[in-house]
Amino acid sequence: MTHAELMSGERGGSGRAVARGRSVTTLMSASRVDPAVSGRAPASPRATDLMHRADAELLAAQFSNEAWEQFSHAHLAALRAGAAVVASRGAPGGRRPPRTVWSMLRRCAPELDRWSDFFEAGAPARSAIEAGRFDAVSSERAEQTLCTAEDFVDAVRSLVLDVAPTGLGARAS
Repeated sequence: MTHAELMSGERGGSGRAVARGRSVTTLMSASRVDPAVSGRAPASPRATDLMHRADAELLAAQFSNEAWEQFSHAHLAALRAGAAVVASRGAPGGRRPPRTVWSMLRRCAPELDRWSDFFEAGAPARSAIEAGRFDAVSSERAEQTLCTAEDFVDAVRSLVLDVAPTGLGARAS
C-alpha cells in the first residue's frame, strides 16, 4: 500500500478512524459465525481479550502522528494478535520451549510464518524505541508495519475469533 492510499483512508468523514476502507465501528462489531455451522469451538476469553487489545493498538497506531509511535503501536497490535493465537491453540512445550511469541507462533500456527518472520525482525526496532531512540524507524517503515499489522490482525481474527472476514484487509467497494 502506498503512502497516498494509506493517508486517503485514514479518517472517515465522521471523524472515526478508517482502516483500509473499514470504519473502526465495522471492525469492532464484526459478526461472529455460528460455531455449529463452522465446526469450531468459540474463542477463549483470553484470546478474545487479546484481540480487543490488538484492535486498540491498531487504532492508536492509526491516530499516531510520530513514526516511532505508529510503529510501536502497530508492532504491539501484532504481538497481541500472535499471543491470541498461542492462547487459543496452546503454547508449545518440549525440552526447550520457545521463548518469544513469534517462536511459539511458528510452532502452533505455521501458516502464519511469513508474519512471524516480519514482526520478529521488527522487535529490535521496538526495543530501541522503548529505550528512547525515537529515530529508530522511518515513517515509511512505520506505515509498512501498520499495513502489515492490519493484515495480520485480520488473518488472526478469522482464525481465533471465528468471524466472517470483514476486517482491515478487505477494501470497501
